[in-house]
Amino acid sequence: MSVINELIRTEENGSISFGNYMLEVKSKAEDFEHDGDLYKVKTFHEITKLERNGMFVYESVPGTSVNNFVVKNTEVTFTVSGAKDAQITIQLEDDMDYEVFTDGIAVGGMKTNMSGKLSLSVELSEGKDVDVKVVRK
Repeated sequence: MSVINELIRTEENGSISFGNYMLEVKSKAEDFEHDGDLYKVKTFHEITKLERNGMFVYESVPGTSVNNFVVKNTEVTFTVSGAKDAQITIQLEDDMDYEVFTDGIAVGGMKTNMSGKLSLSVELSEGKDVDVKVVRK
């Protein structure tokens, strides 16, 4: 997977891709329209953050590149890459149980906190893509 040089883009399948973990300087793209929503991305080697309509959606520390990010009623799916292991936080429903899968393998059930945030760790290394799927139970 390659980094997203334009910082955020719409894919042919209707998903979005964002982030560039190879940047040395923090960069951002604002007011990116997708399906009637406005997105903002901030990204560089230390952090990648995505907001939709001014609200938190995704954050990784250190920075990552995310391809084919899709949010549906009961699941979130994306492919992530980065230079090293990342802590990823995504916005979901408040106080709900979810099952998390990386590369098709269940890594366990998790519960969101009262603000709906779910945090997971993903083992990454340069040139390795990891498929992530989070499904509401």
